[in-house]
Amino acid sequence: MPGDRGEGLGGPALEAFDRAPVAVALITGPEHRLAYTNDAFREIFGERPVGQQVRWAFRDLVQRGYFDLLDRVLETGEPVTLAEAPVSLFFPGSGYEERFFSFSLSRAPGTDPAVLSVAVDVTEHVTAIRRAGDSAEEQRRVLRRFQSLVRVSAEIVWVTNTAGEPLEPSPGWERVTGQTWEGFRGMGWARALHPEDREPAVRSWKRAISQARPWRYVYRLRTVGGAYRHFEVNAAPVYENGDVVEWVGTCADIEQRWRRDRRRRLLDRTAAATAEHAGPREMLGAVADVIVPAIADGCGVHLLPDYVDRPDDAPLLTERVATAARPGLPRQPPFGQEWYAADSGFARTVQRGRPLHHTFAPGEPPADMLPEGTAAWLAAANANSVVVLPVTVDGAVAAVVTAAVCGDRQPLSRDDVDLMRQMFDHAHDALSSAIEYQRTQRVALALQHGLLAEPPEVPGLEIAARYRASPATAEVGGDWYDSFVLPDGAAVLAIGDATGHDLAAAVAMSQLRNILRALVVDRREPPGQILRRLNIAMETLIPDGSATCALARVQETGTGELRLDYAAAGHPPPLLVGPDGRCRLLEDAANPLLGLGLLYDGPYESAALPLRPGSTLVLYTDGLVERPGENLTAGLHRLCDQAGRLARRPLPAFCDGLLTGLPTAGIDDLALIALRVPAAGG
Repeated sequence: MPGDRGEGLGGPALEAFDRAPVAVALITGPEHRLAYTNDAFREIFGERPVGQQVRWAFRDLVQRGYFDLLDRVLETGEPVTLAEAPVSLFFPGSGYEERFFSFSLSRAPGTDPAVLSVAVDVTEHVTAIRRAGDSAEEQRRVLRRFQSLVRVSAEIVWVTNTAGEPLEPSPGWERVTGQTWEGFRGMGWARALHPEDREPAVRSWKRAISQARPWRYVYRLRTVGGAYRHFEVNAAPVYENGDVVEWVGTCADIEQRWRRDRRRRLLDRTAAATAEHAGPREMLGAVADVIVPAIADGCGVHLLPDYVDRPDDAPLLTERVATAARPGLPRQPPFGQEWYAADSGFARTVQRGRPLHHTFAPGEPPADMLPEGTAAWLAAANANSVVVLPVTVDGAVAAVVTAAVCGDRQPLSRDDVDLMRQMFDHAHDALSSAIEYQRTQRVALALQHGLLAEPPEVPGLEIAARYRASPATAEVGGDWYDSFVLPDGAAVLAIGDATGHDLAAAVAMSQLRNILRALVVDRREPPGQILRRLNIAMETLIPDGSATCALARVQETGTGELRLDYAAAGHPPPLLVGPDGRCRLLEDAANPLLGLGLLYDGPYESAALPLRPGSTLVLYTDGLVERPGENLTAGLHRLCDQAGRLARRPLPAFCDGLLTGLPTAGIDDLALIALRVPAAGG
């Protein structure tokens, strides 16, 4: 560019400097604008904008005082020479660093005021001289710079000998901790640390000294007010002639940063813990395990069953579902129920739905605000603070969490209580789904068990029934059984399985049972015809449902004998066990399952046979005989073998033996109902 050559400036032609081995620049006017740079200048300092003020072009220069020399040269006309001057800025190819230059600044001839700058890079020369010089002095100079820096940037600065013991008082340490030089010297500084941090901190410090490696550590430091705050310590060895002569360290208060990091970490752990569980008890227990020992020393979780429907003046029932305690403290039993008067402090806390936070003398918790078992635990554990935190889910209090800090640990703070609240807020959606599911299951279970009534007493017959929920799932099954006596004295037995494992299945089961009862009582028809009418009724009343069912009627004939009429719709065949243990699967009246509607409009078959004295009729659901990956025939053979061995046992023992003696898969509910004709003379 023309400006690079100094054209129009009234100065000498600068082309002669283009290939010079030293850096040359022309700076013009009282505003000191950069007018020319040669190749060597640009190679050393990079492309600095020509036409801009030199202060702006070199805005990354640390030594800003050099710019004042330009005014001196212009005002006095006298040249200025600098030898081995440090220059700290961003150099192309190497980045930000400090180099050394010898400068010559002189007024350039011409009508316009200008300064000609010539610079020679002498960094290698200076470095060699300093390396060959007195290294001890260099170390002391570096140390002084370091100490000046850390005194500005850190609250506490200290210096120790090679054994790690302070060499001089630390005003910052005394200001923060209140510990004087007499208490600070030697290893006395460790007494200002939290008791739990002293031994590991000293051990880590000694290890760093023995290895002569920089030390970085976080510990809790007792402040003048008696509270503990987290401090980060950084220490480095100081060398002289290759040997460590002392250590310099700083301590910085990082309490706020530590709390932010802990909050984020605990919220992440809470989300992960609740994602691993499906039930509210397990979820709340998982959150309690996160709270202890990160925030508290002990924690208990109480569910409030049916709290939404509780009248205001009714006692409050709590169900303890989880507890946690740090090592060394006793742990409350994880399960139990407790009642509270409506006007108790605990009930009022739940009713308000706001946390109740108390700090108190160790081992002396306030009365009337805590469950009796929890209050006893707090006293025994020497607790010094407690929070009762109602957990609100979908606008209603679903659980109460009690957390406490014990011993000489700093009592629970408002930040701790707020963090706990956020943890449960973080788990709200998962808890909402789990609690709603639990409520639905509770309704379904109540409905299901309400339908599984005790069999009636029928003269001349024995009837027994059994039901067992799946141990592998908390879901509600659609298995059901029923038995009743008709006006003519006939005994009716029914068993079925509605598809699904939820409240809808329980409702369908209830509807099927009631419809079947009405159809049986309405007309004296063969069981197959009744099941056919049930299939037709389902098309209107339960259009999306399907089910299996077995129906049997036992009645006297005109000759005084008993006759069995039966039919099955998609259900495993009834089993008839003779008094001698011989078994027969009743497969003569098998029909399609229920719920096909008009897809199957054919007749449903029935079958009949006499019932001899000592015979046992068994109706059962598929959970008793089915196993994954196995043909149903194998399960039916096992049933026959087991029933034959139990044939002579009393009917209740016979039924129990079938439940306990067969290797069921355990993934489905199962039900059975059995009728026995007493043996002659029995």
